[in-house]
Amino acid sequence: MSVSIETEIFKNLFVSICEEMGIGLMRTAFSPNIKERRDYSTAIFDARGHTIAQGDHMPVHLGAMPISVRATIENLDLQEGDVALLNDPFRGGTHLPDLTLVTPLFFHSRRPLFYVANRAHHADVGGMAAGSMPLASEIFQEGIIIPPLKIIRRHRLNREILNLLLRNVRTPEERLGDLHSQIAANQIGCRSLTALLKKYGPRLVTGNGRRLQDYTETVMRRAIAAIPEGRYRAIDYLDDDGLGGRRIPIAVTVTIRNRQAEIDFSQSAPQVRGNVNANYAICFAAAVYVFRSIIAEDVPYNSGIFRPLHIRTRSGTVVDAEFPAAVAGGNVETSQRIVDVLLKALHPILSDRIPAAAQGTMNNISFGGSRAGTRDSFAYYETIGGGMGASRERNGLSGVHSHMTNSLNTPVEALENYLPVRIRRYELRRGSGGAGRRRGGDGIRREYEFLEPAQVTVLSERRAIAPYGLAGGAPGKKGLNCVISGRRKIRRPGKFSAFLKRGERLLIETPGGGGYGRKEPR
Repeated sequence: MSVSIETEIFKNLFVSICEEMGIGLMRTAFSPNIKERRDYSTAIFDARGHTIAQGDHMPVHLGAMPISVRATIENLDLQEGDVALLNDPFRGGTHLPDLTLVTPLFFHSRRPLFYVANRAHHADVGGMAAGSMPLASEIFQEGIIIPPLKIIRRHRLNREILNLLLRNVRTPEERLGDLHSQIAANQIGCRSLTALLKKYGPRLVTGNGRRLQDYTETVMRRAIAAIPEGRYRAIDYLDDDGLGGRRIPIAVTVTIRNRQAEIDFSQSAPQVRGNVNANYAICFAAAVYVFRSIIAEDVPYNSGIFRPLHIRTRSGTVVDAEFPAAVAGGNVETSQRIVDVLLKALHPILSDRIPAAAQGTMNNISFGGSRAGTRDSFAYYETIGGGMGASRERNGLSGVHSHMTNSLNTPVEALENYLPVRIRRYELRRGSGGAGRRRGGDGIRREYEFLEPAQVTVLSERRAIAPYGLAGGAPGKKGLNCVISGRRKIRRPGKFSAFLKRGERLLIETPGGGGYGRKEPR
């Protein structure tokens, strides 16, 4: 099956609307995490809540967002002029800081023809620690939980709900600004989609949306058909859960049969006390990401990719946790390990396309406090890049985000202008990539000096178990976290929370990527 010229044009029209939404969100947002790091995603969905198109944004958001949209459709009777808000990880959310807005689009119809949605990571949504990424043992400690509700009803902002939300966060003005940006981004999407419907008519627009989904399904099945039928297994481990649990196994069995793939994670560890539990939406997003990545041709990302994939989990495990498990780290850390173990399972049969392990962590840093002599609070969140795994054909990239994250770095100038912090060092961690015929990419060294007292939380992985190499390549160097107080350099674990005084420093050294192939002797 080939895509027609008309459908190819519509593919680009749909994607351009998603990109336009993202640009609007980025340009109007208040927080550096959205404005500078671009920690957001946008997408268009059909009347059933199935993806038609998405922007080139965050895989961990985009794979999970359809579940949020469908939860919204099932729980709310959305009318023209309504906008839904949610962040509940047990209804398709990723973790509580990721707020999702869903807007229905009516066009001379009694039911929505489309939905537009965006998801953005807010730097604080309450909870027991600034930045809302605490070492929690239950979700109630992580922040305010928002089930699907109407933040806008018939074009009127629901101020009671808004006031409730803002009363539960540390930086209400910033949250309000970012929420308004998200609302505006969906308005941009609706406006552009409406223009498309006026120009071409709903039958042509919706028909090409369906054809895009069918085309993507065909390409995905063709890619799976090229994989030898059989059963492939792998296991990898999370370092710990931050609260005493160590070496947490994530296991996968991939069965290829009849142009379909069954991806079974049911033998993974039971859910843990700490916050590295992932919900089903995260596991789904990571598995879909890997299979999308093995398609050689440029194929649009939509729900057609999902149809040949059957993702199995067992409720109550670390990849499909049950309420009220803590889940803040599952989104950012466990999602990366799900990718690692799935790539490892596929490597024996797709060695030309599967790289060694990337850094396997997002190196999450969150902190907050109050500026001296004022009542002004600050809260901030960011992730740090590292080494990418090498492949059979090339070395891994250095100092980049990989796999389930696609955010940028926060420029030092923007960070220091916005927050009471000074960046003392920001450089590549030379030699941290794994050796081999192809070398893994190097990690990053980033050192923060706090100019005001701050509560700091670090959620990181690959501090105990190094990113693996493949085909005889060496593993990447493990990451390292330290607190520097005066002349003392105190090593800290991969997950920790601390109150740092004015002048104390936090040093993060991120992992390198694994090497590929044995290095040939000279």
